[in-house]
Amino acid sequence: MHQEGVAGRRGIVEVEALYIPDTGAAGEAFRCQVVEEDALTLDVEDVGHYTLMWTPTVEHSAAQGFTLEDGVLGDEARPEGLCLAMGFALSEGLIASMADVRSLAVCPDDPRVVRVQLKDPASASVTRKNVVINSSCGICGPREILQDNALNLPMARDTLRLEHRQFAHLMAQMRSGQQIFQKTGGSHAAAIFDQSGQVLAVAEDLGRHNALDKAIGMVLLSRGDLHGCGVALSSRLSLEMVLKAVRTGLEMMLAVSAPTSLAIEVAQRFGVTLCGFVRDTRATIFSHPQRVLGA
Repeated sequence: MHQEGVAGRRGIVEVEALYIPDTGAAGEAFRCQVVEEDALTLDVEDVGHYTLMWTPTVEHSAAQGFTLEDGVLGDEARPEGLCLAMGFALSEGLIASMADVRSLAVCPDDPRVVRVQLKDPASASVTRKNVVINSSCGICGPREILQDNALNLPMARDTLRLEHRQFAHLMAQMRSGQQIFQKTGGSHAAAIFDQSGQVLAVAEDLGRHNALDKAIGMVLLSRGDLHGCGVALSSRLSLEMVLKAVRTGLEMMLAVSAPTSLAIEVAQRFGVTLCGFVRDTRATIFSHPQRVLGA
């Protein structure tokens, strides 16, 4: 099957396919657009490397970097690869805050590698390393997190309050950022919003974990933390997605689909408001409804 990128666009690839309209009709050859899948390796010095299967959505220059002292280095305000690396490091427990990062940099010899330096690699909380993480698999914690908090997760703050009527607007803003999904039907999105209901970042990727990590990284690089924030998601609410929210300080999660039982238990245990089936004017609140005004 022949593949080629769509001119001037990342995240979408054109392929040749055969369309069969029904069982009694002959197949018709046509060209269709599918979501792009590539590999990005995070080389965390003195810790390990993580190869993420992801979707690059924008063209970028090779010169990209970040230090806490100088901020983002390069021509882009929110370089996508660095955002994914920063969001992944925080949401997976490699760092506790941006202050733990010495530097991020796209490798000048290979733009598919982001090099990460931590100020104290020995203190990194590592559940596994030197692994390939596919588009549907996060680093999941054991069930013991419910009994004895084996992952040392923090309790969520209780500062965010939103009117139920704001949900539809937030989900609409998330969908408006799904340009790749509109062409391919093969990607997920995450939109992080603040206490006022303003969307701070929207990210898209073939993997729901990557989309969330990208959005987290965008907010970290622009304002430093996610205190008082929530996230709207195009996916279901699974355990690993809730773990990312807990680790990064997100207080509320809105999703178009269902939560899993363990996701609900963890959200209840650590103070996250979990809202599933958020469609049109509907929503089902599974934990900590006090944040939803008018519920």
